[in-house]
Amino acid sequence: MLNNIGLPGLLLIAVVVLVLFGRGKISGMMGEVGKGITAFKKGMDDGRREIEDATVTRDGVPPAGAHTTTTTTTSADGTVTTITPDRDRV
Repeated sequence: MLNNIGLPGLLLIAVVVLVLFGRGKISGMMGEVGKGITAFKKGMDDGRREIEDATVTRDGVPPAGAHTTTTTTTSADGTVTTITPDRDRV
């Protein structure tokens, strides 16, 4: 049924909607739609951050699939120490 509307039909629908609701009401509704999209994107970013934060275990060691940081230090006597977080620790 809606496959045969075409450009003249869409323009007629737009004019009818504009007459029924008025320019101010339509612009207000579009502003609310924009705010909703912005809030949705912010919620998605917050959810992604929460998931990333949850991948770190309570003792600060990332799980086996996460990237780890290796620290290398050199003492005054020339001893080199490499520290890699133990992934098997719970």
